This record gives sequence, structure tokens and C-alpha cells, in this order.
Amino acid sequence: MGFLKGRRILIVGVANKNSIAAGIAEAMHAQGAELAFSSQNDRLKGRVEQIAEAAGSQLVHNCDVASDAEIDALLSWLTGQWDQIDGIVHAVGFAPGNELSGDYIDGTTREGFAIAHDISAYSFVALAKAARGALSDEAALLTMTYHGSTQSAPNYNTMGLAKASLEAMVRYMAASLGPTGQRVNAISAGPIRTLAASGVKDFRKLLGHASARAPLRRTVSPLEVGHAAAFLCSPLASGITGEILYVDAGFNTAAMSADEMGIEPESESRDSS
Repeated sequence: MGFLKGRRILIVGVANKNSIAAGIAEAMHAQGAELAFSSQNDRLKGRVEQIAEAAGSQLVHNCDVASDAEIDALLSWLTGQWDQIDGIVHAVGFAPGNELSGDYIDGTTREGFAIAHDISAYSFVALAKAARGALSDEAALLTMTYHGSTQSAPNYNTMGLAKASLEAMVRYMAASLGPTGQRVNAISAGPIRTLAASGVKDFRKLLGHASARAPLRRTVSPLEVGHAAAFLCSPLASGITGEILYVDAGFNTAAMSADEMGIEPESESRDSS
């Protein structure tokens, strides 16, 4: 029996089989969750339906999270399928391409800044607002962030500010929902080659740098993020809320690697006698 058996969870933001949200769906399905999915539009719906089918679900509904009307329609449809919602996974992030390259000050625009914050951050609280009356007493809400929220990263630029806003939102939403028992958390995943990440200039160099610096000397997979997501949305994490959990092979803990300093590993173990 999986630790999510009987839990009904909506996943928002599946783009394709390589996305973080797909890894979350795989992990949650393995732990017995009943899943529903949203697709941004009809063009992407076929891909989402394939992922839903692999997770034993036929529940897929279009929703552009930039529209309150579409969010309301999504939740209205879902509450017609389920009597309550036990979890929502928000795996959505977007900024215009010109906001994700070059010098931050030169490249940032008022319009791009607003779009990045609307899609990447505000949509999380918009989903919570629409779903609040349908959430079970022990429901868990989860979103995805990145280390560029706390430290500058080349070309991440406006998205870093949007993720910082999202992380602050996690804390404020946890305070709002805590009195009625619902929890709100985020996972800060290391860089993963996804459709969204492909919009960041020189992303392959970022992957290589992360692999070299992380204590595990690698990046993480969508499924590894999925395992952490399944835990945070389960009763096993009943005492955890308002937190940012790093799933990044330890990258955020390392100032620099020995390789970056040119330090060679010792060839022989030190004599302990």
C-alpha cells in the first residue's frame, strides 16, 4: 500500500514526459494517489493525456493559469469529479525569452517582469483561492522553485525574482491555510533539462557547472524530485509547512568544488594509528 493511497491530487504544469511534473506524477501514482491534470491548451493536451494515462487517469482539463476564469473552470470541473481535493502541485513557470539572457538591468522590462510574476508566482495563490472550499482538512499544496531565487545565476534574471516572490508566497499561504490544517511547501530542484529550462540561455553550461559543484557530482532527475513531492504531499510530512526543500544533489550547500579550486583528491587514506 502506497503512502498516498486514497489521496486525490491535481497536477498543474505538465508539459511533456521529460518535465518535472511528469516525474511527480510517476512517483505519486506509484504511491497510490488518484491524479488529475491540467493542460495549458489543446495543442499540449495530447501529451498531457499520455502522461495521465500512464498514471491511470483520464482526468485532463485545459487551464491557462493567466486567466482567473479558466482557473475557476478547472476547479469547477474537478469538484464535479471529486468530492474533495487532497493536494495541488503547481509546476508552472514562464518568462519571456528576452528576460532570460544577458545583463539583468538591460534586459528587464516592465511587461516581462509582470508576466513572469503573474505566471510563475501569482498563479499559485490563484489556484489556492479557487480551490480553498474544496480542499480536505489535511490537504497539501506544493510548488516548484529554484536556487536562483536566493543567489544570482547568469541569465536567470527576472525568473529569479519571480521565484523569490513564489517562495515568500509559500510562507504567507502556509500562514493562511495552517489554521484549517492545510500545508504549503515548495521544492527547490536543481537544474533539469526540461522544456521550460531550455529558454534560459547557456543552460547546458549551467548543468555542467551544477554537476561539478554538487557534492553528489551530478544533477537530479524529475523522478527524484517526484519522490520528494510525493513525501511532502503525504501524511508522512504532516508536520511540515512553509518550507523550501532542496532536491539538487546538495548544490546549494557548496560554495565551490575541490575541482574548481584545483585540489587533487588524496590518493592514499590517512594512517589512523
